[in-house]
Amino acid sequence: MARGKLRIYLGAAPGVGKTYAMLSEAHRRTERGTDCVVAFVEHHHRPRTEVMPHGLEQVPRRRITYRDSAFTEMDVDAVLRRAPAVALVDELAHTNVPGSRDAKRWQDVEGLLAAGIDVVSTVNIQHLESLGDVVESITGVRQRETVPDEVVRRADDIELVDMSPQALRRRMAHGNIYQPDKVDAALANYFRARRRGRTGWRPGTDARPMDGTAAPAGAAGPVGGGHLRRAQASNGTSSSLQTCSVSSRSRRVVRRRTAASSDSSGDGGTARTGQAARARQ
Repeated sequence: MARGKLRIYLGAAPGVGKTYAMLSEAHRRTERGTDCVVAFVEHHHRPRTEVMPHGLEQVPRRRITYRDSAFTEMDVDAVLRRAPAVALVDELAHTNVPGSRDAKRWQDVEGLLAAGIDVVSTVNIQHLESLGDVVESITGVRQRETVPDEVVRRADDIELVDMSPQALRRRMAHGNIYQPDKVDAALANYFRARRRGRTGWRPGTDARPMDGTAAPAGAAGPVGGGHLRRAQASNGTSSSLQTCSVSSRSRRVVRRRTAASSDSSGDGGTARTGQAARARQ
């Protein structure tokens, strides 16, 4: 049996629209007749993301009781029995509740891929294992949930989902990312503008690209064996990350998806892709 293919929407920061982008792709695939199911999606009560699974087949979650509390996780066995062509699995770095089939969600995904199921997943760049120290030094927050770099490196396709710091803060202020009672604290701490543009490679740190090579001057971080660097968006606003090289050994195409700076309410980024790239989906 041929191994399934892994496609990852890599978020430059929380709230840039990676889950929305993944669900949008699922609707396009379903409209074209692809057998696509939602294996696990977490909408975090974001209004525009919350309605996106409507019209898509959803595999019921598995309920697990742990320390007298009830939790739900992806039912990997149910997805395997359903055997779709494509499964959507949100939050690749998630740690499963004890009693689950696997300890980490990326391990669940490995099981689906081994069974020949294509997987579309999401993860934010701060959850890459090798960037833990760098992210903590920039944000002051240690990421407890991480995914090994090798898992991301093996992906067949990676799409970076990004937007300007100003647009992200507007989206936050309009209540499209967190509940109203959490917005002020988020804007004053993790989402301070001076931090937002610095995620990834920072000169003077010990972080290195996944392929072990030295980072070029001005690089901002690694994705899938290549490098990322800060860039200017086409509308002239600052954008935090942009692909500048990808390992020639990989079949992957790393594409960039951004939201226009004028977007103050939507959850999905604007794809900047050509006809050939769209045909691959």
